[in-house]
Amino acid sequence: MTGFDSYVAIGDSFTEGLNDEAPDGTFRGWADRLAEILADGRPDFRYANLALRGKLLDEIFDEQLPTALDLRPDLVTVCAGGNDIIVPGADVDDVAARFEEGIAALRAAGIEVLIFTGPDTKQMSVMSILRGKVGIYNAHLWAIADRQGAKVVDLWAMHVLHDVRAFSDDRLHFTAEGHRRIALRAAEVLGVPTADDWREPWPETDEPANWLTLRRSDLEWTRTHLLPWIRRTLRGESMGDGLQPKRPRLAPLTTITRSASGGGPVTTALAERTVPDTAGEPAENGGLSPATG
Repeated sequence: MTGFDSYVAIGDSFTEGLNDEAPDGTFRGWADRLAEILADGRPDFRYANLALRGKLLDEIFDEQLPTALDLRPDLVTVCAGGNDIIVPGADVDDVAARFEEGIAALRAAGIEVLIFTGPDTKQMSVMSILRGKVGIYNAHLWAIADRQGAKVVDLWAMHVLHDVRAFSDDRLHFTAEGHRRIALRAAEVLGVPTADDWREPWPETDEPANWLTLRRSDLEWTRTHLLPWIRRTLRGESMGDGLQPKRPRLAPLTTITRSASGGGPVTTALAERTVPDTAGEPAENGGLSPATG
């Protein structure tokens, strides 16, 4: 028994699960993986995931937080503010103050809350420019957790996320393996034992790419991911526009065993998915949640 009978996840693309793609084209992600761990095979365990890619803090707290409060689950995970702080001129202190208001509301309702710091972007070409803002926001998140009695998954301190293989090609969202390790770390913070260890070293790899290869990669990333995001931002658009949460209601998990590419069977709990397959679209800013989302 995990001690949790119900769980609601709110946030942006990080919590929606980009880019942990399941064989059916939908996104799985750390939150779905965590729900499976918490359920531990119990048919009465209930889970909802209200997160949507590209959402700003106010949108998450206006659209998702009230639903989470109405559902009154045992646990709510919150990742928000990342898309706000990366905008030039954004006041990180102000974003953090608004974030605390939402956490305080959940805690006042007697709900256990788990929040996430942003990962360290030092090793990531181009994205390292965000490191200062992420660090300041993380300091705020730790202080908020201390004041409000929330738990924290410190992605910044997860050394396994310093490996480029933890991130997908857009340098923003995590790979399936990155999401898996984050779910294991979240379970550990909640005091839930798991068979696997998120600290397990990555397999040995070839020598890193040379300078010219890296610069070509930077140019391709700028063309494929950064410029489309800038255009959407200027138009006031988001990849989440017109989409609905993949698990909008607290409901028991439906366990489906299906074959993963290149591996054995994977047990996943993805009932009530309503988000269409958008694997071919440019990625929204988000994998560094709560630095971006």
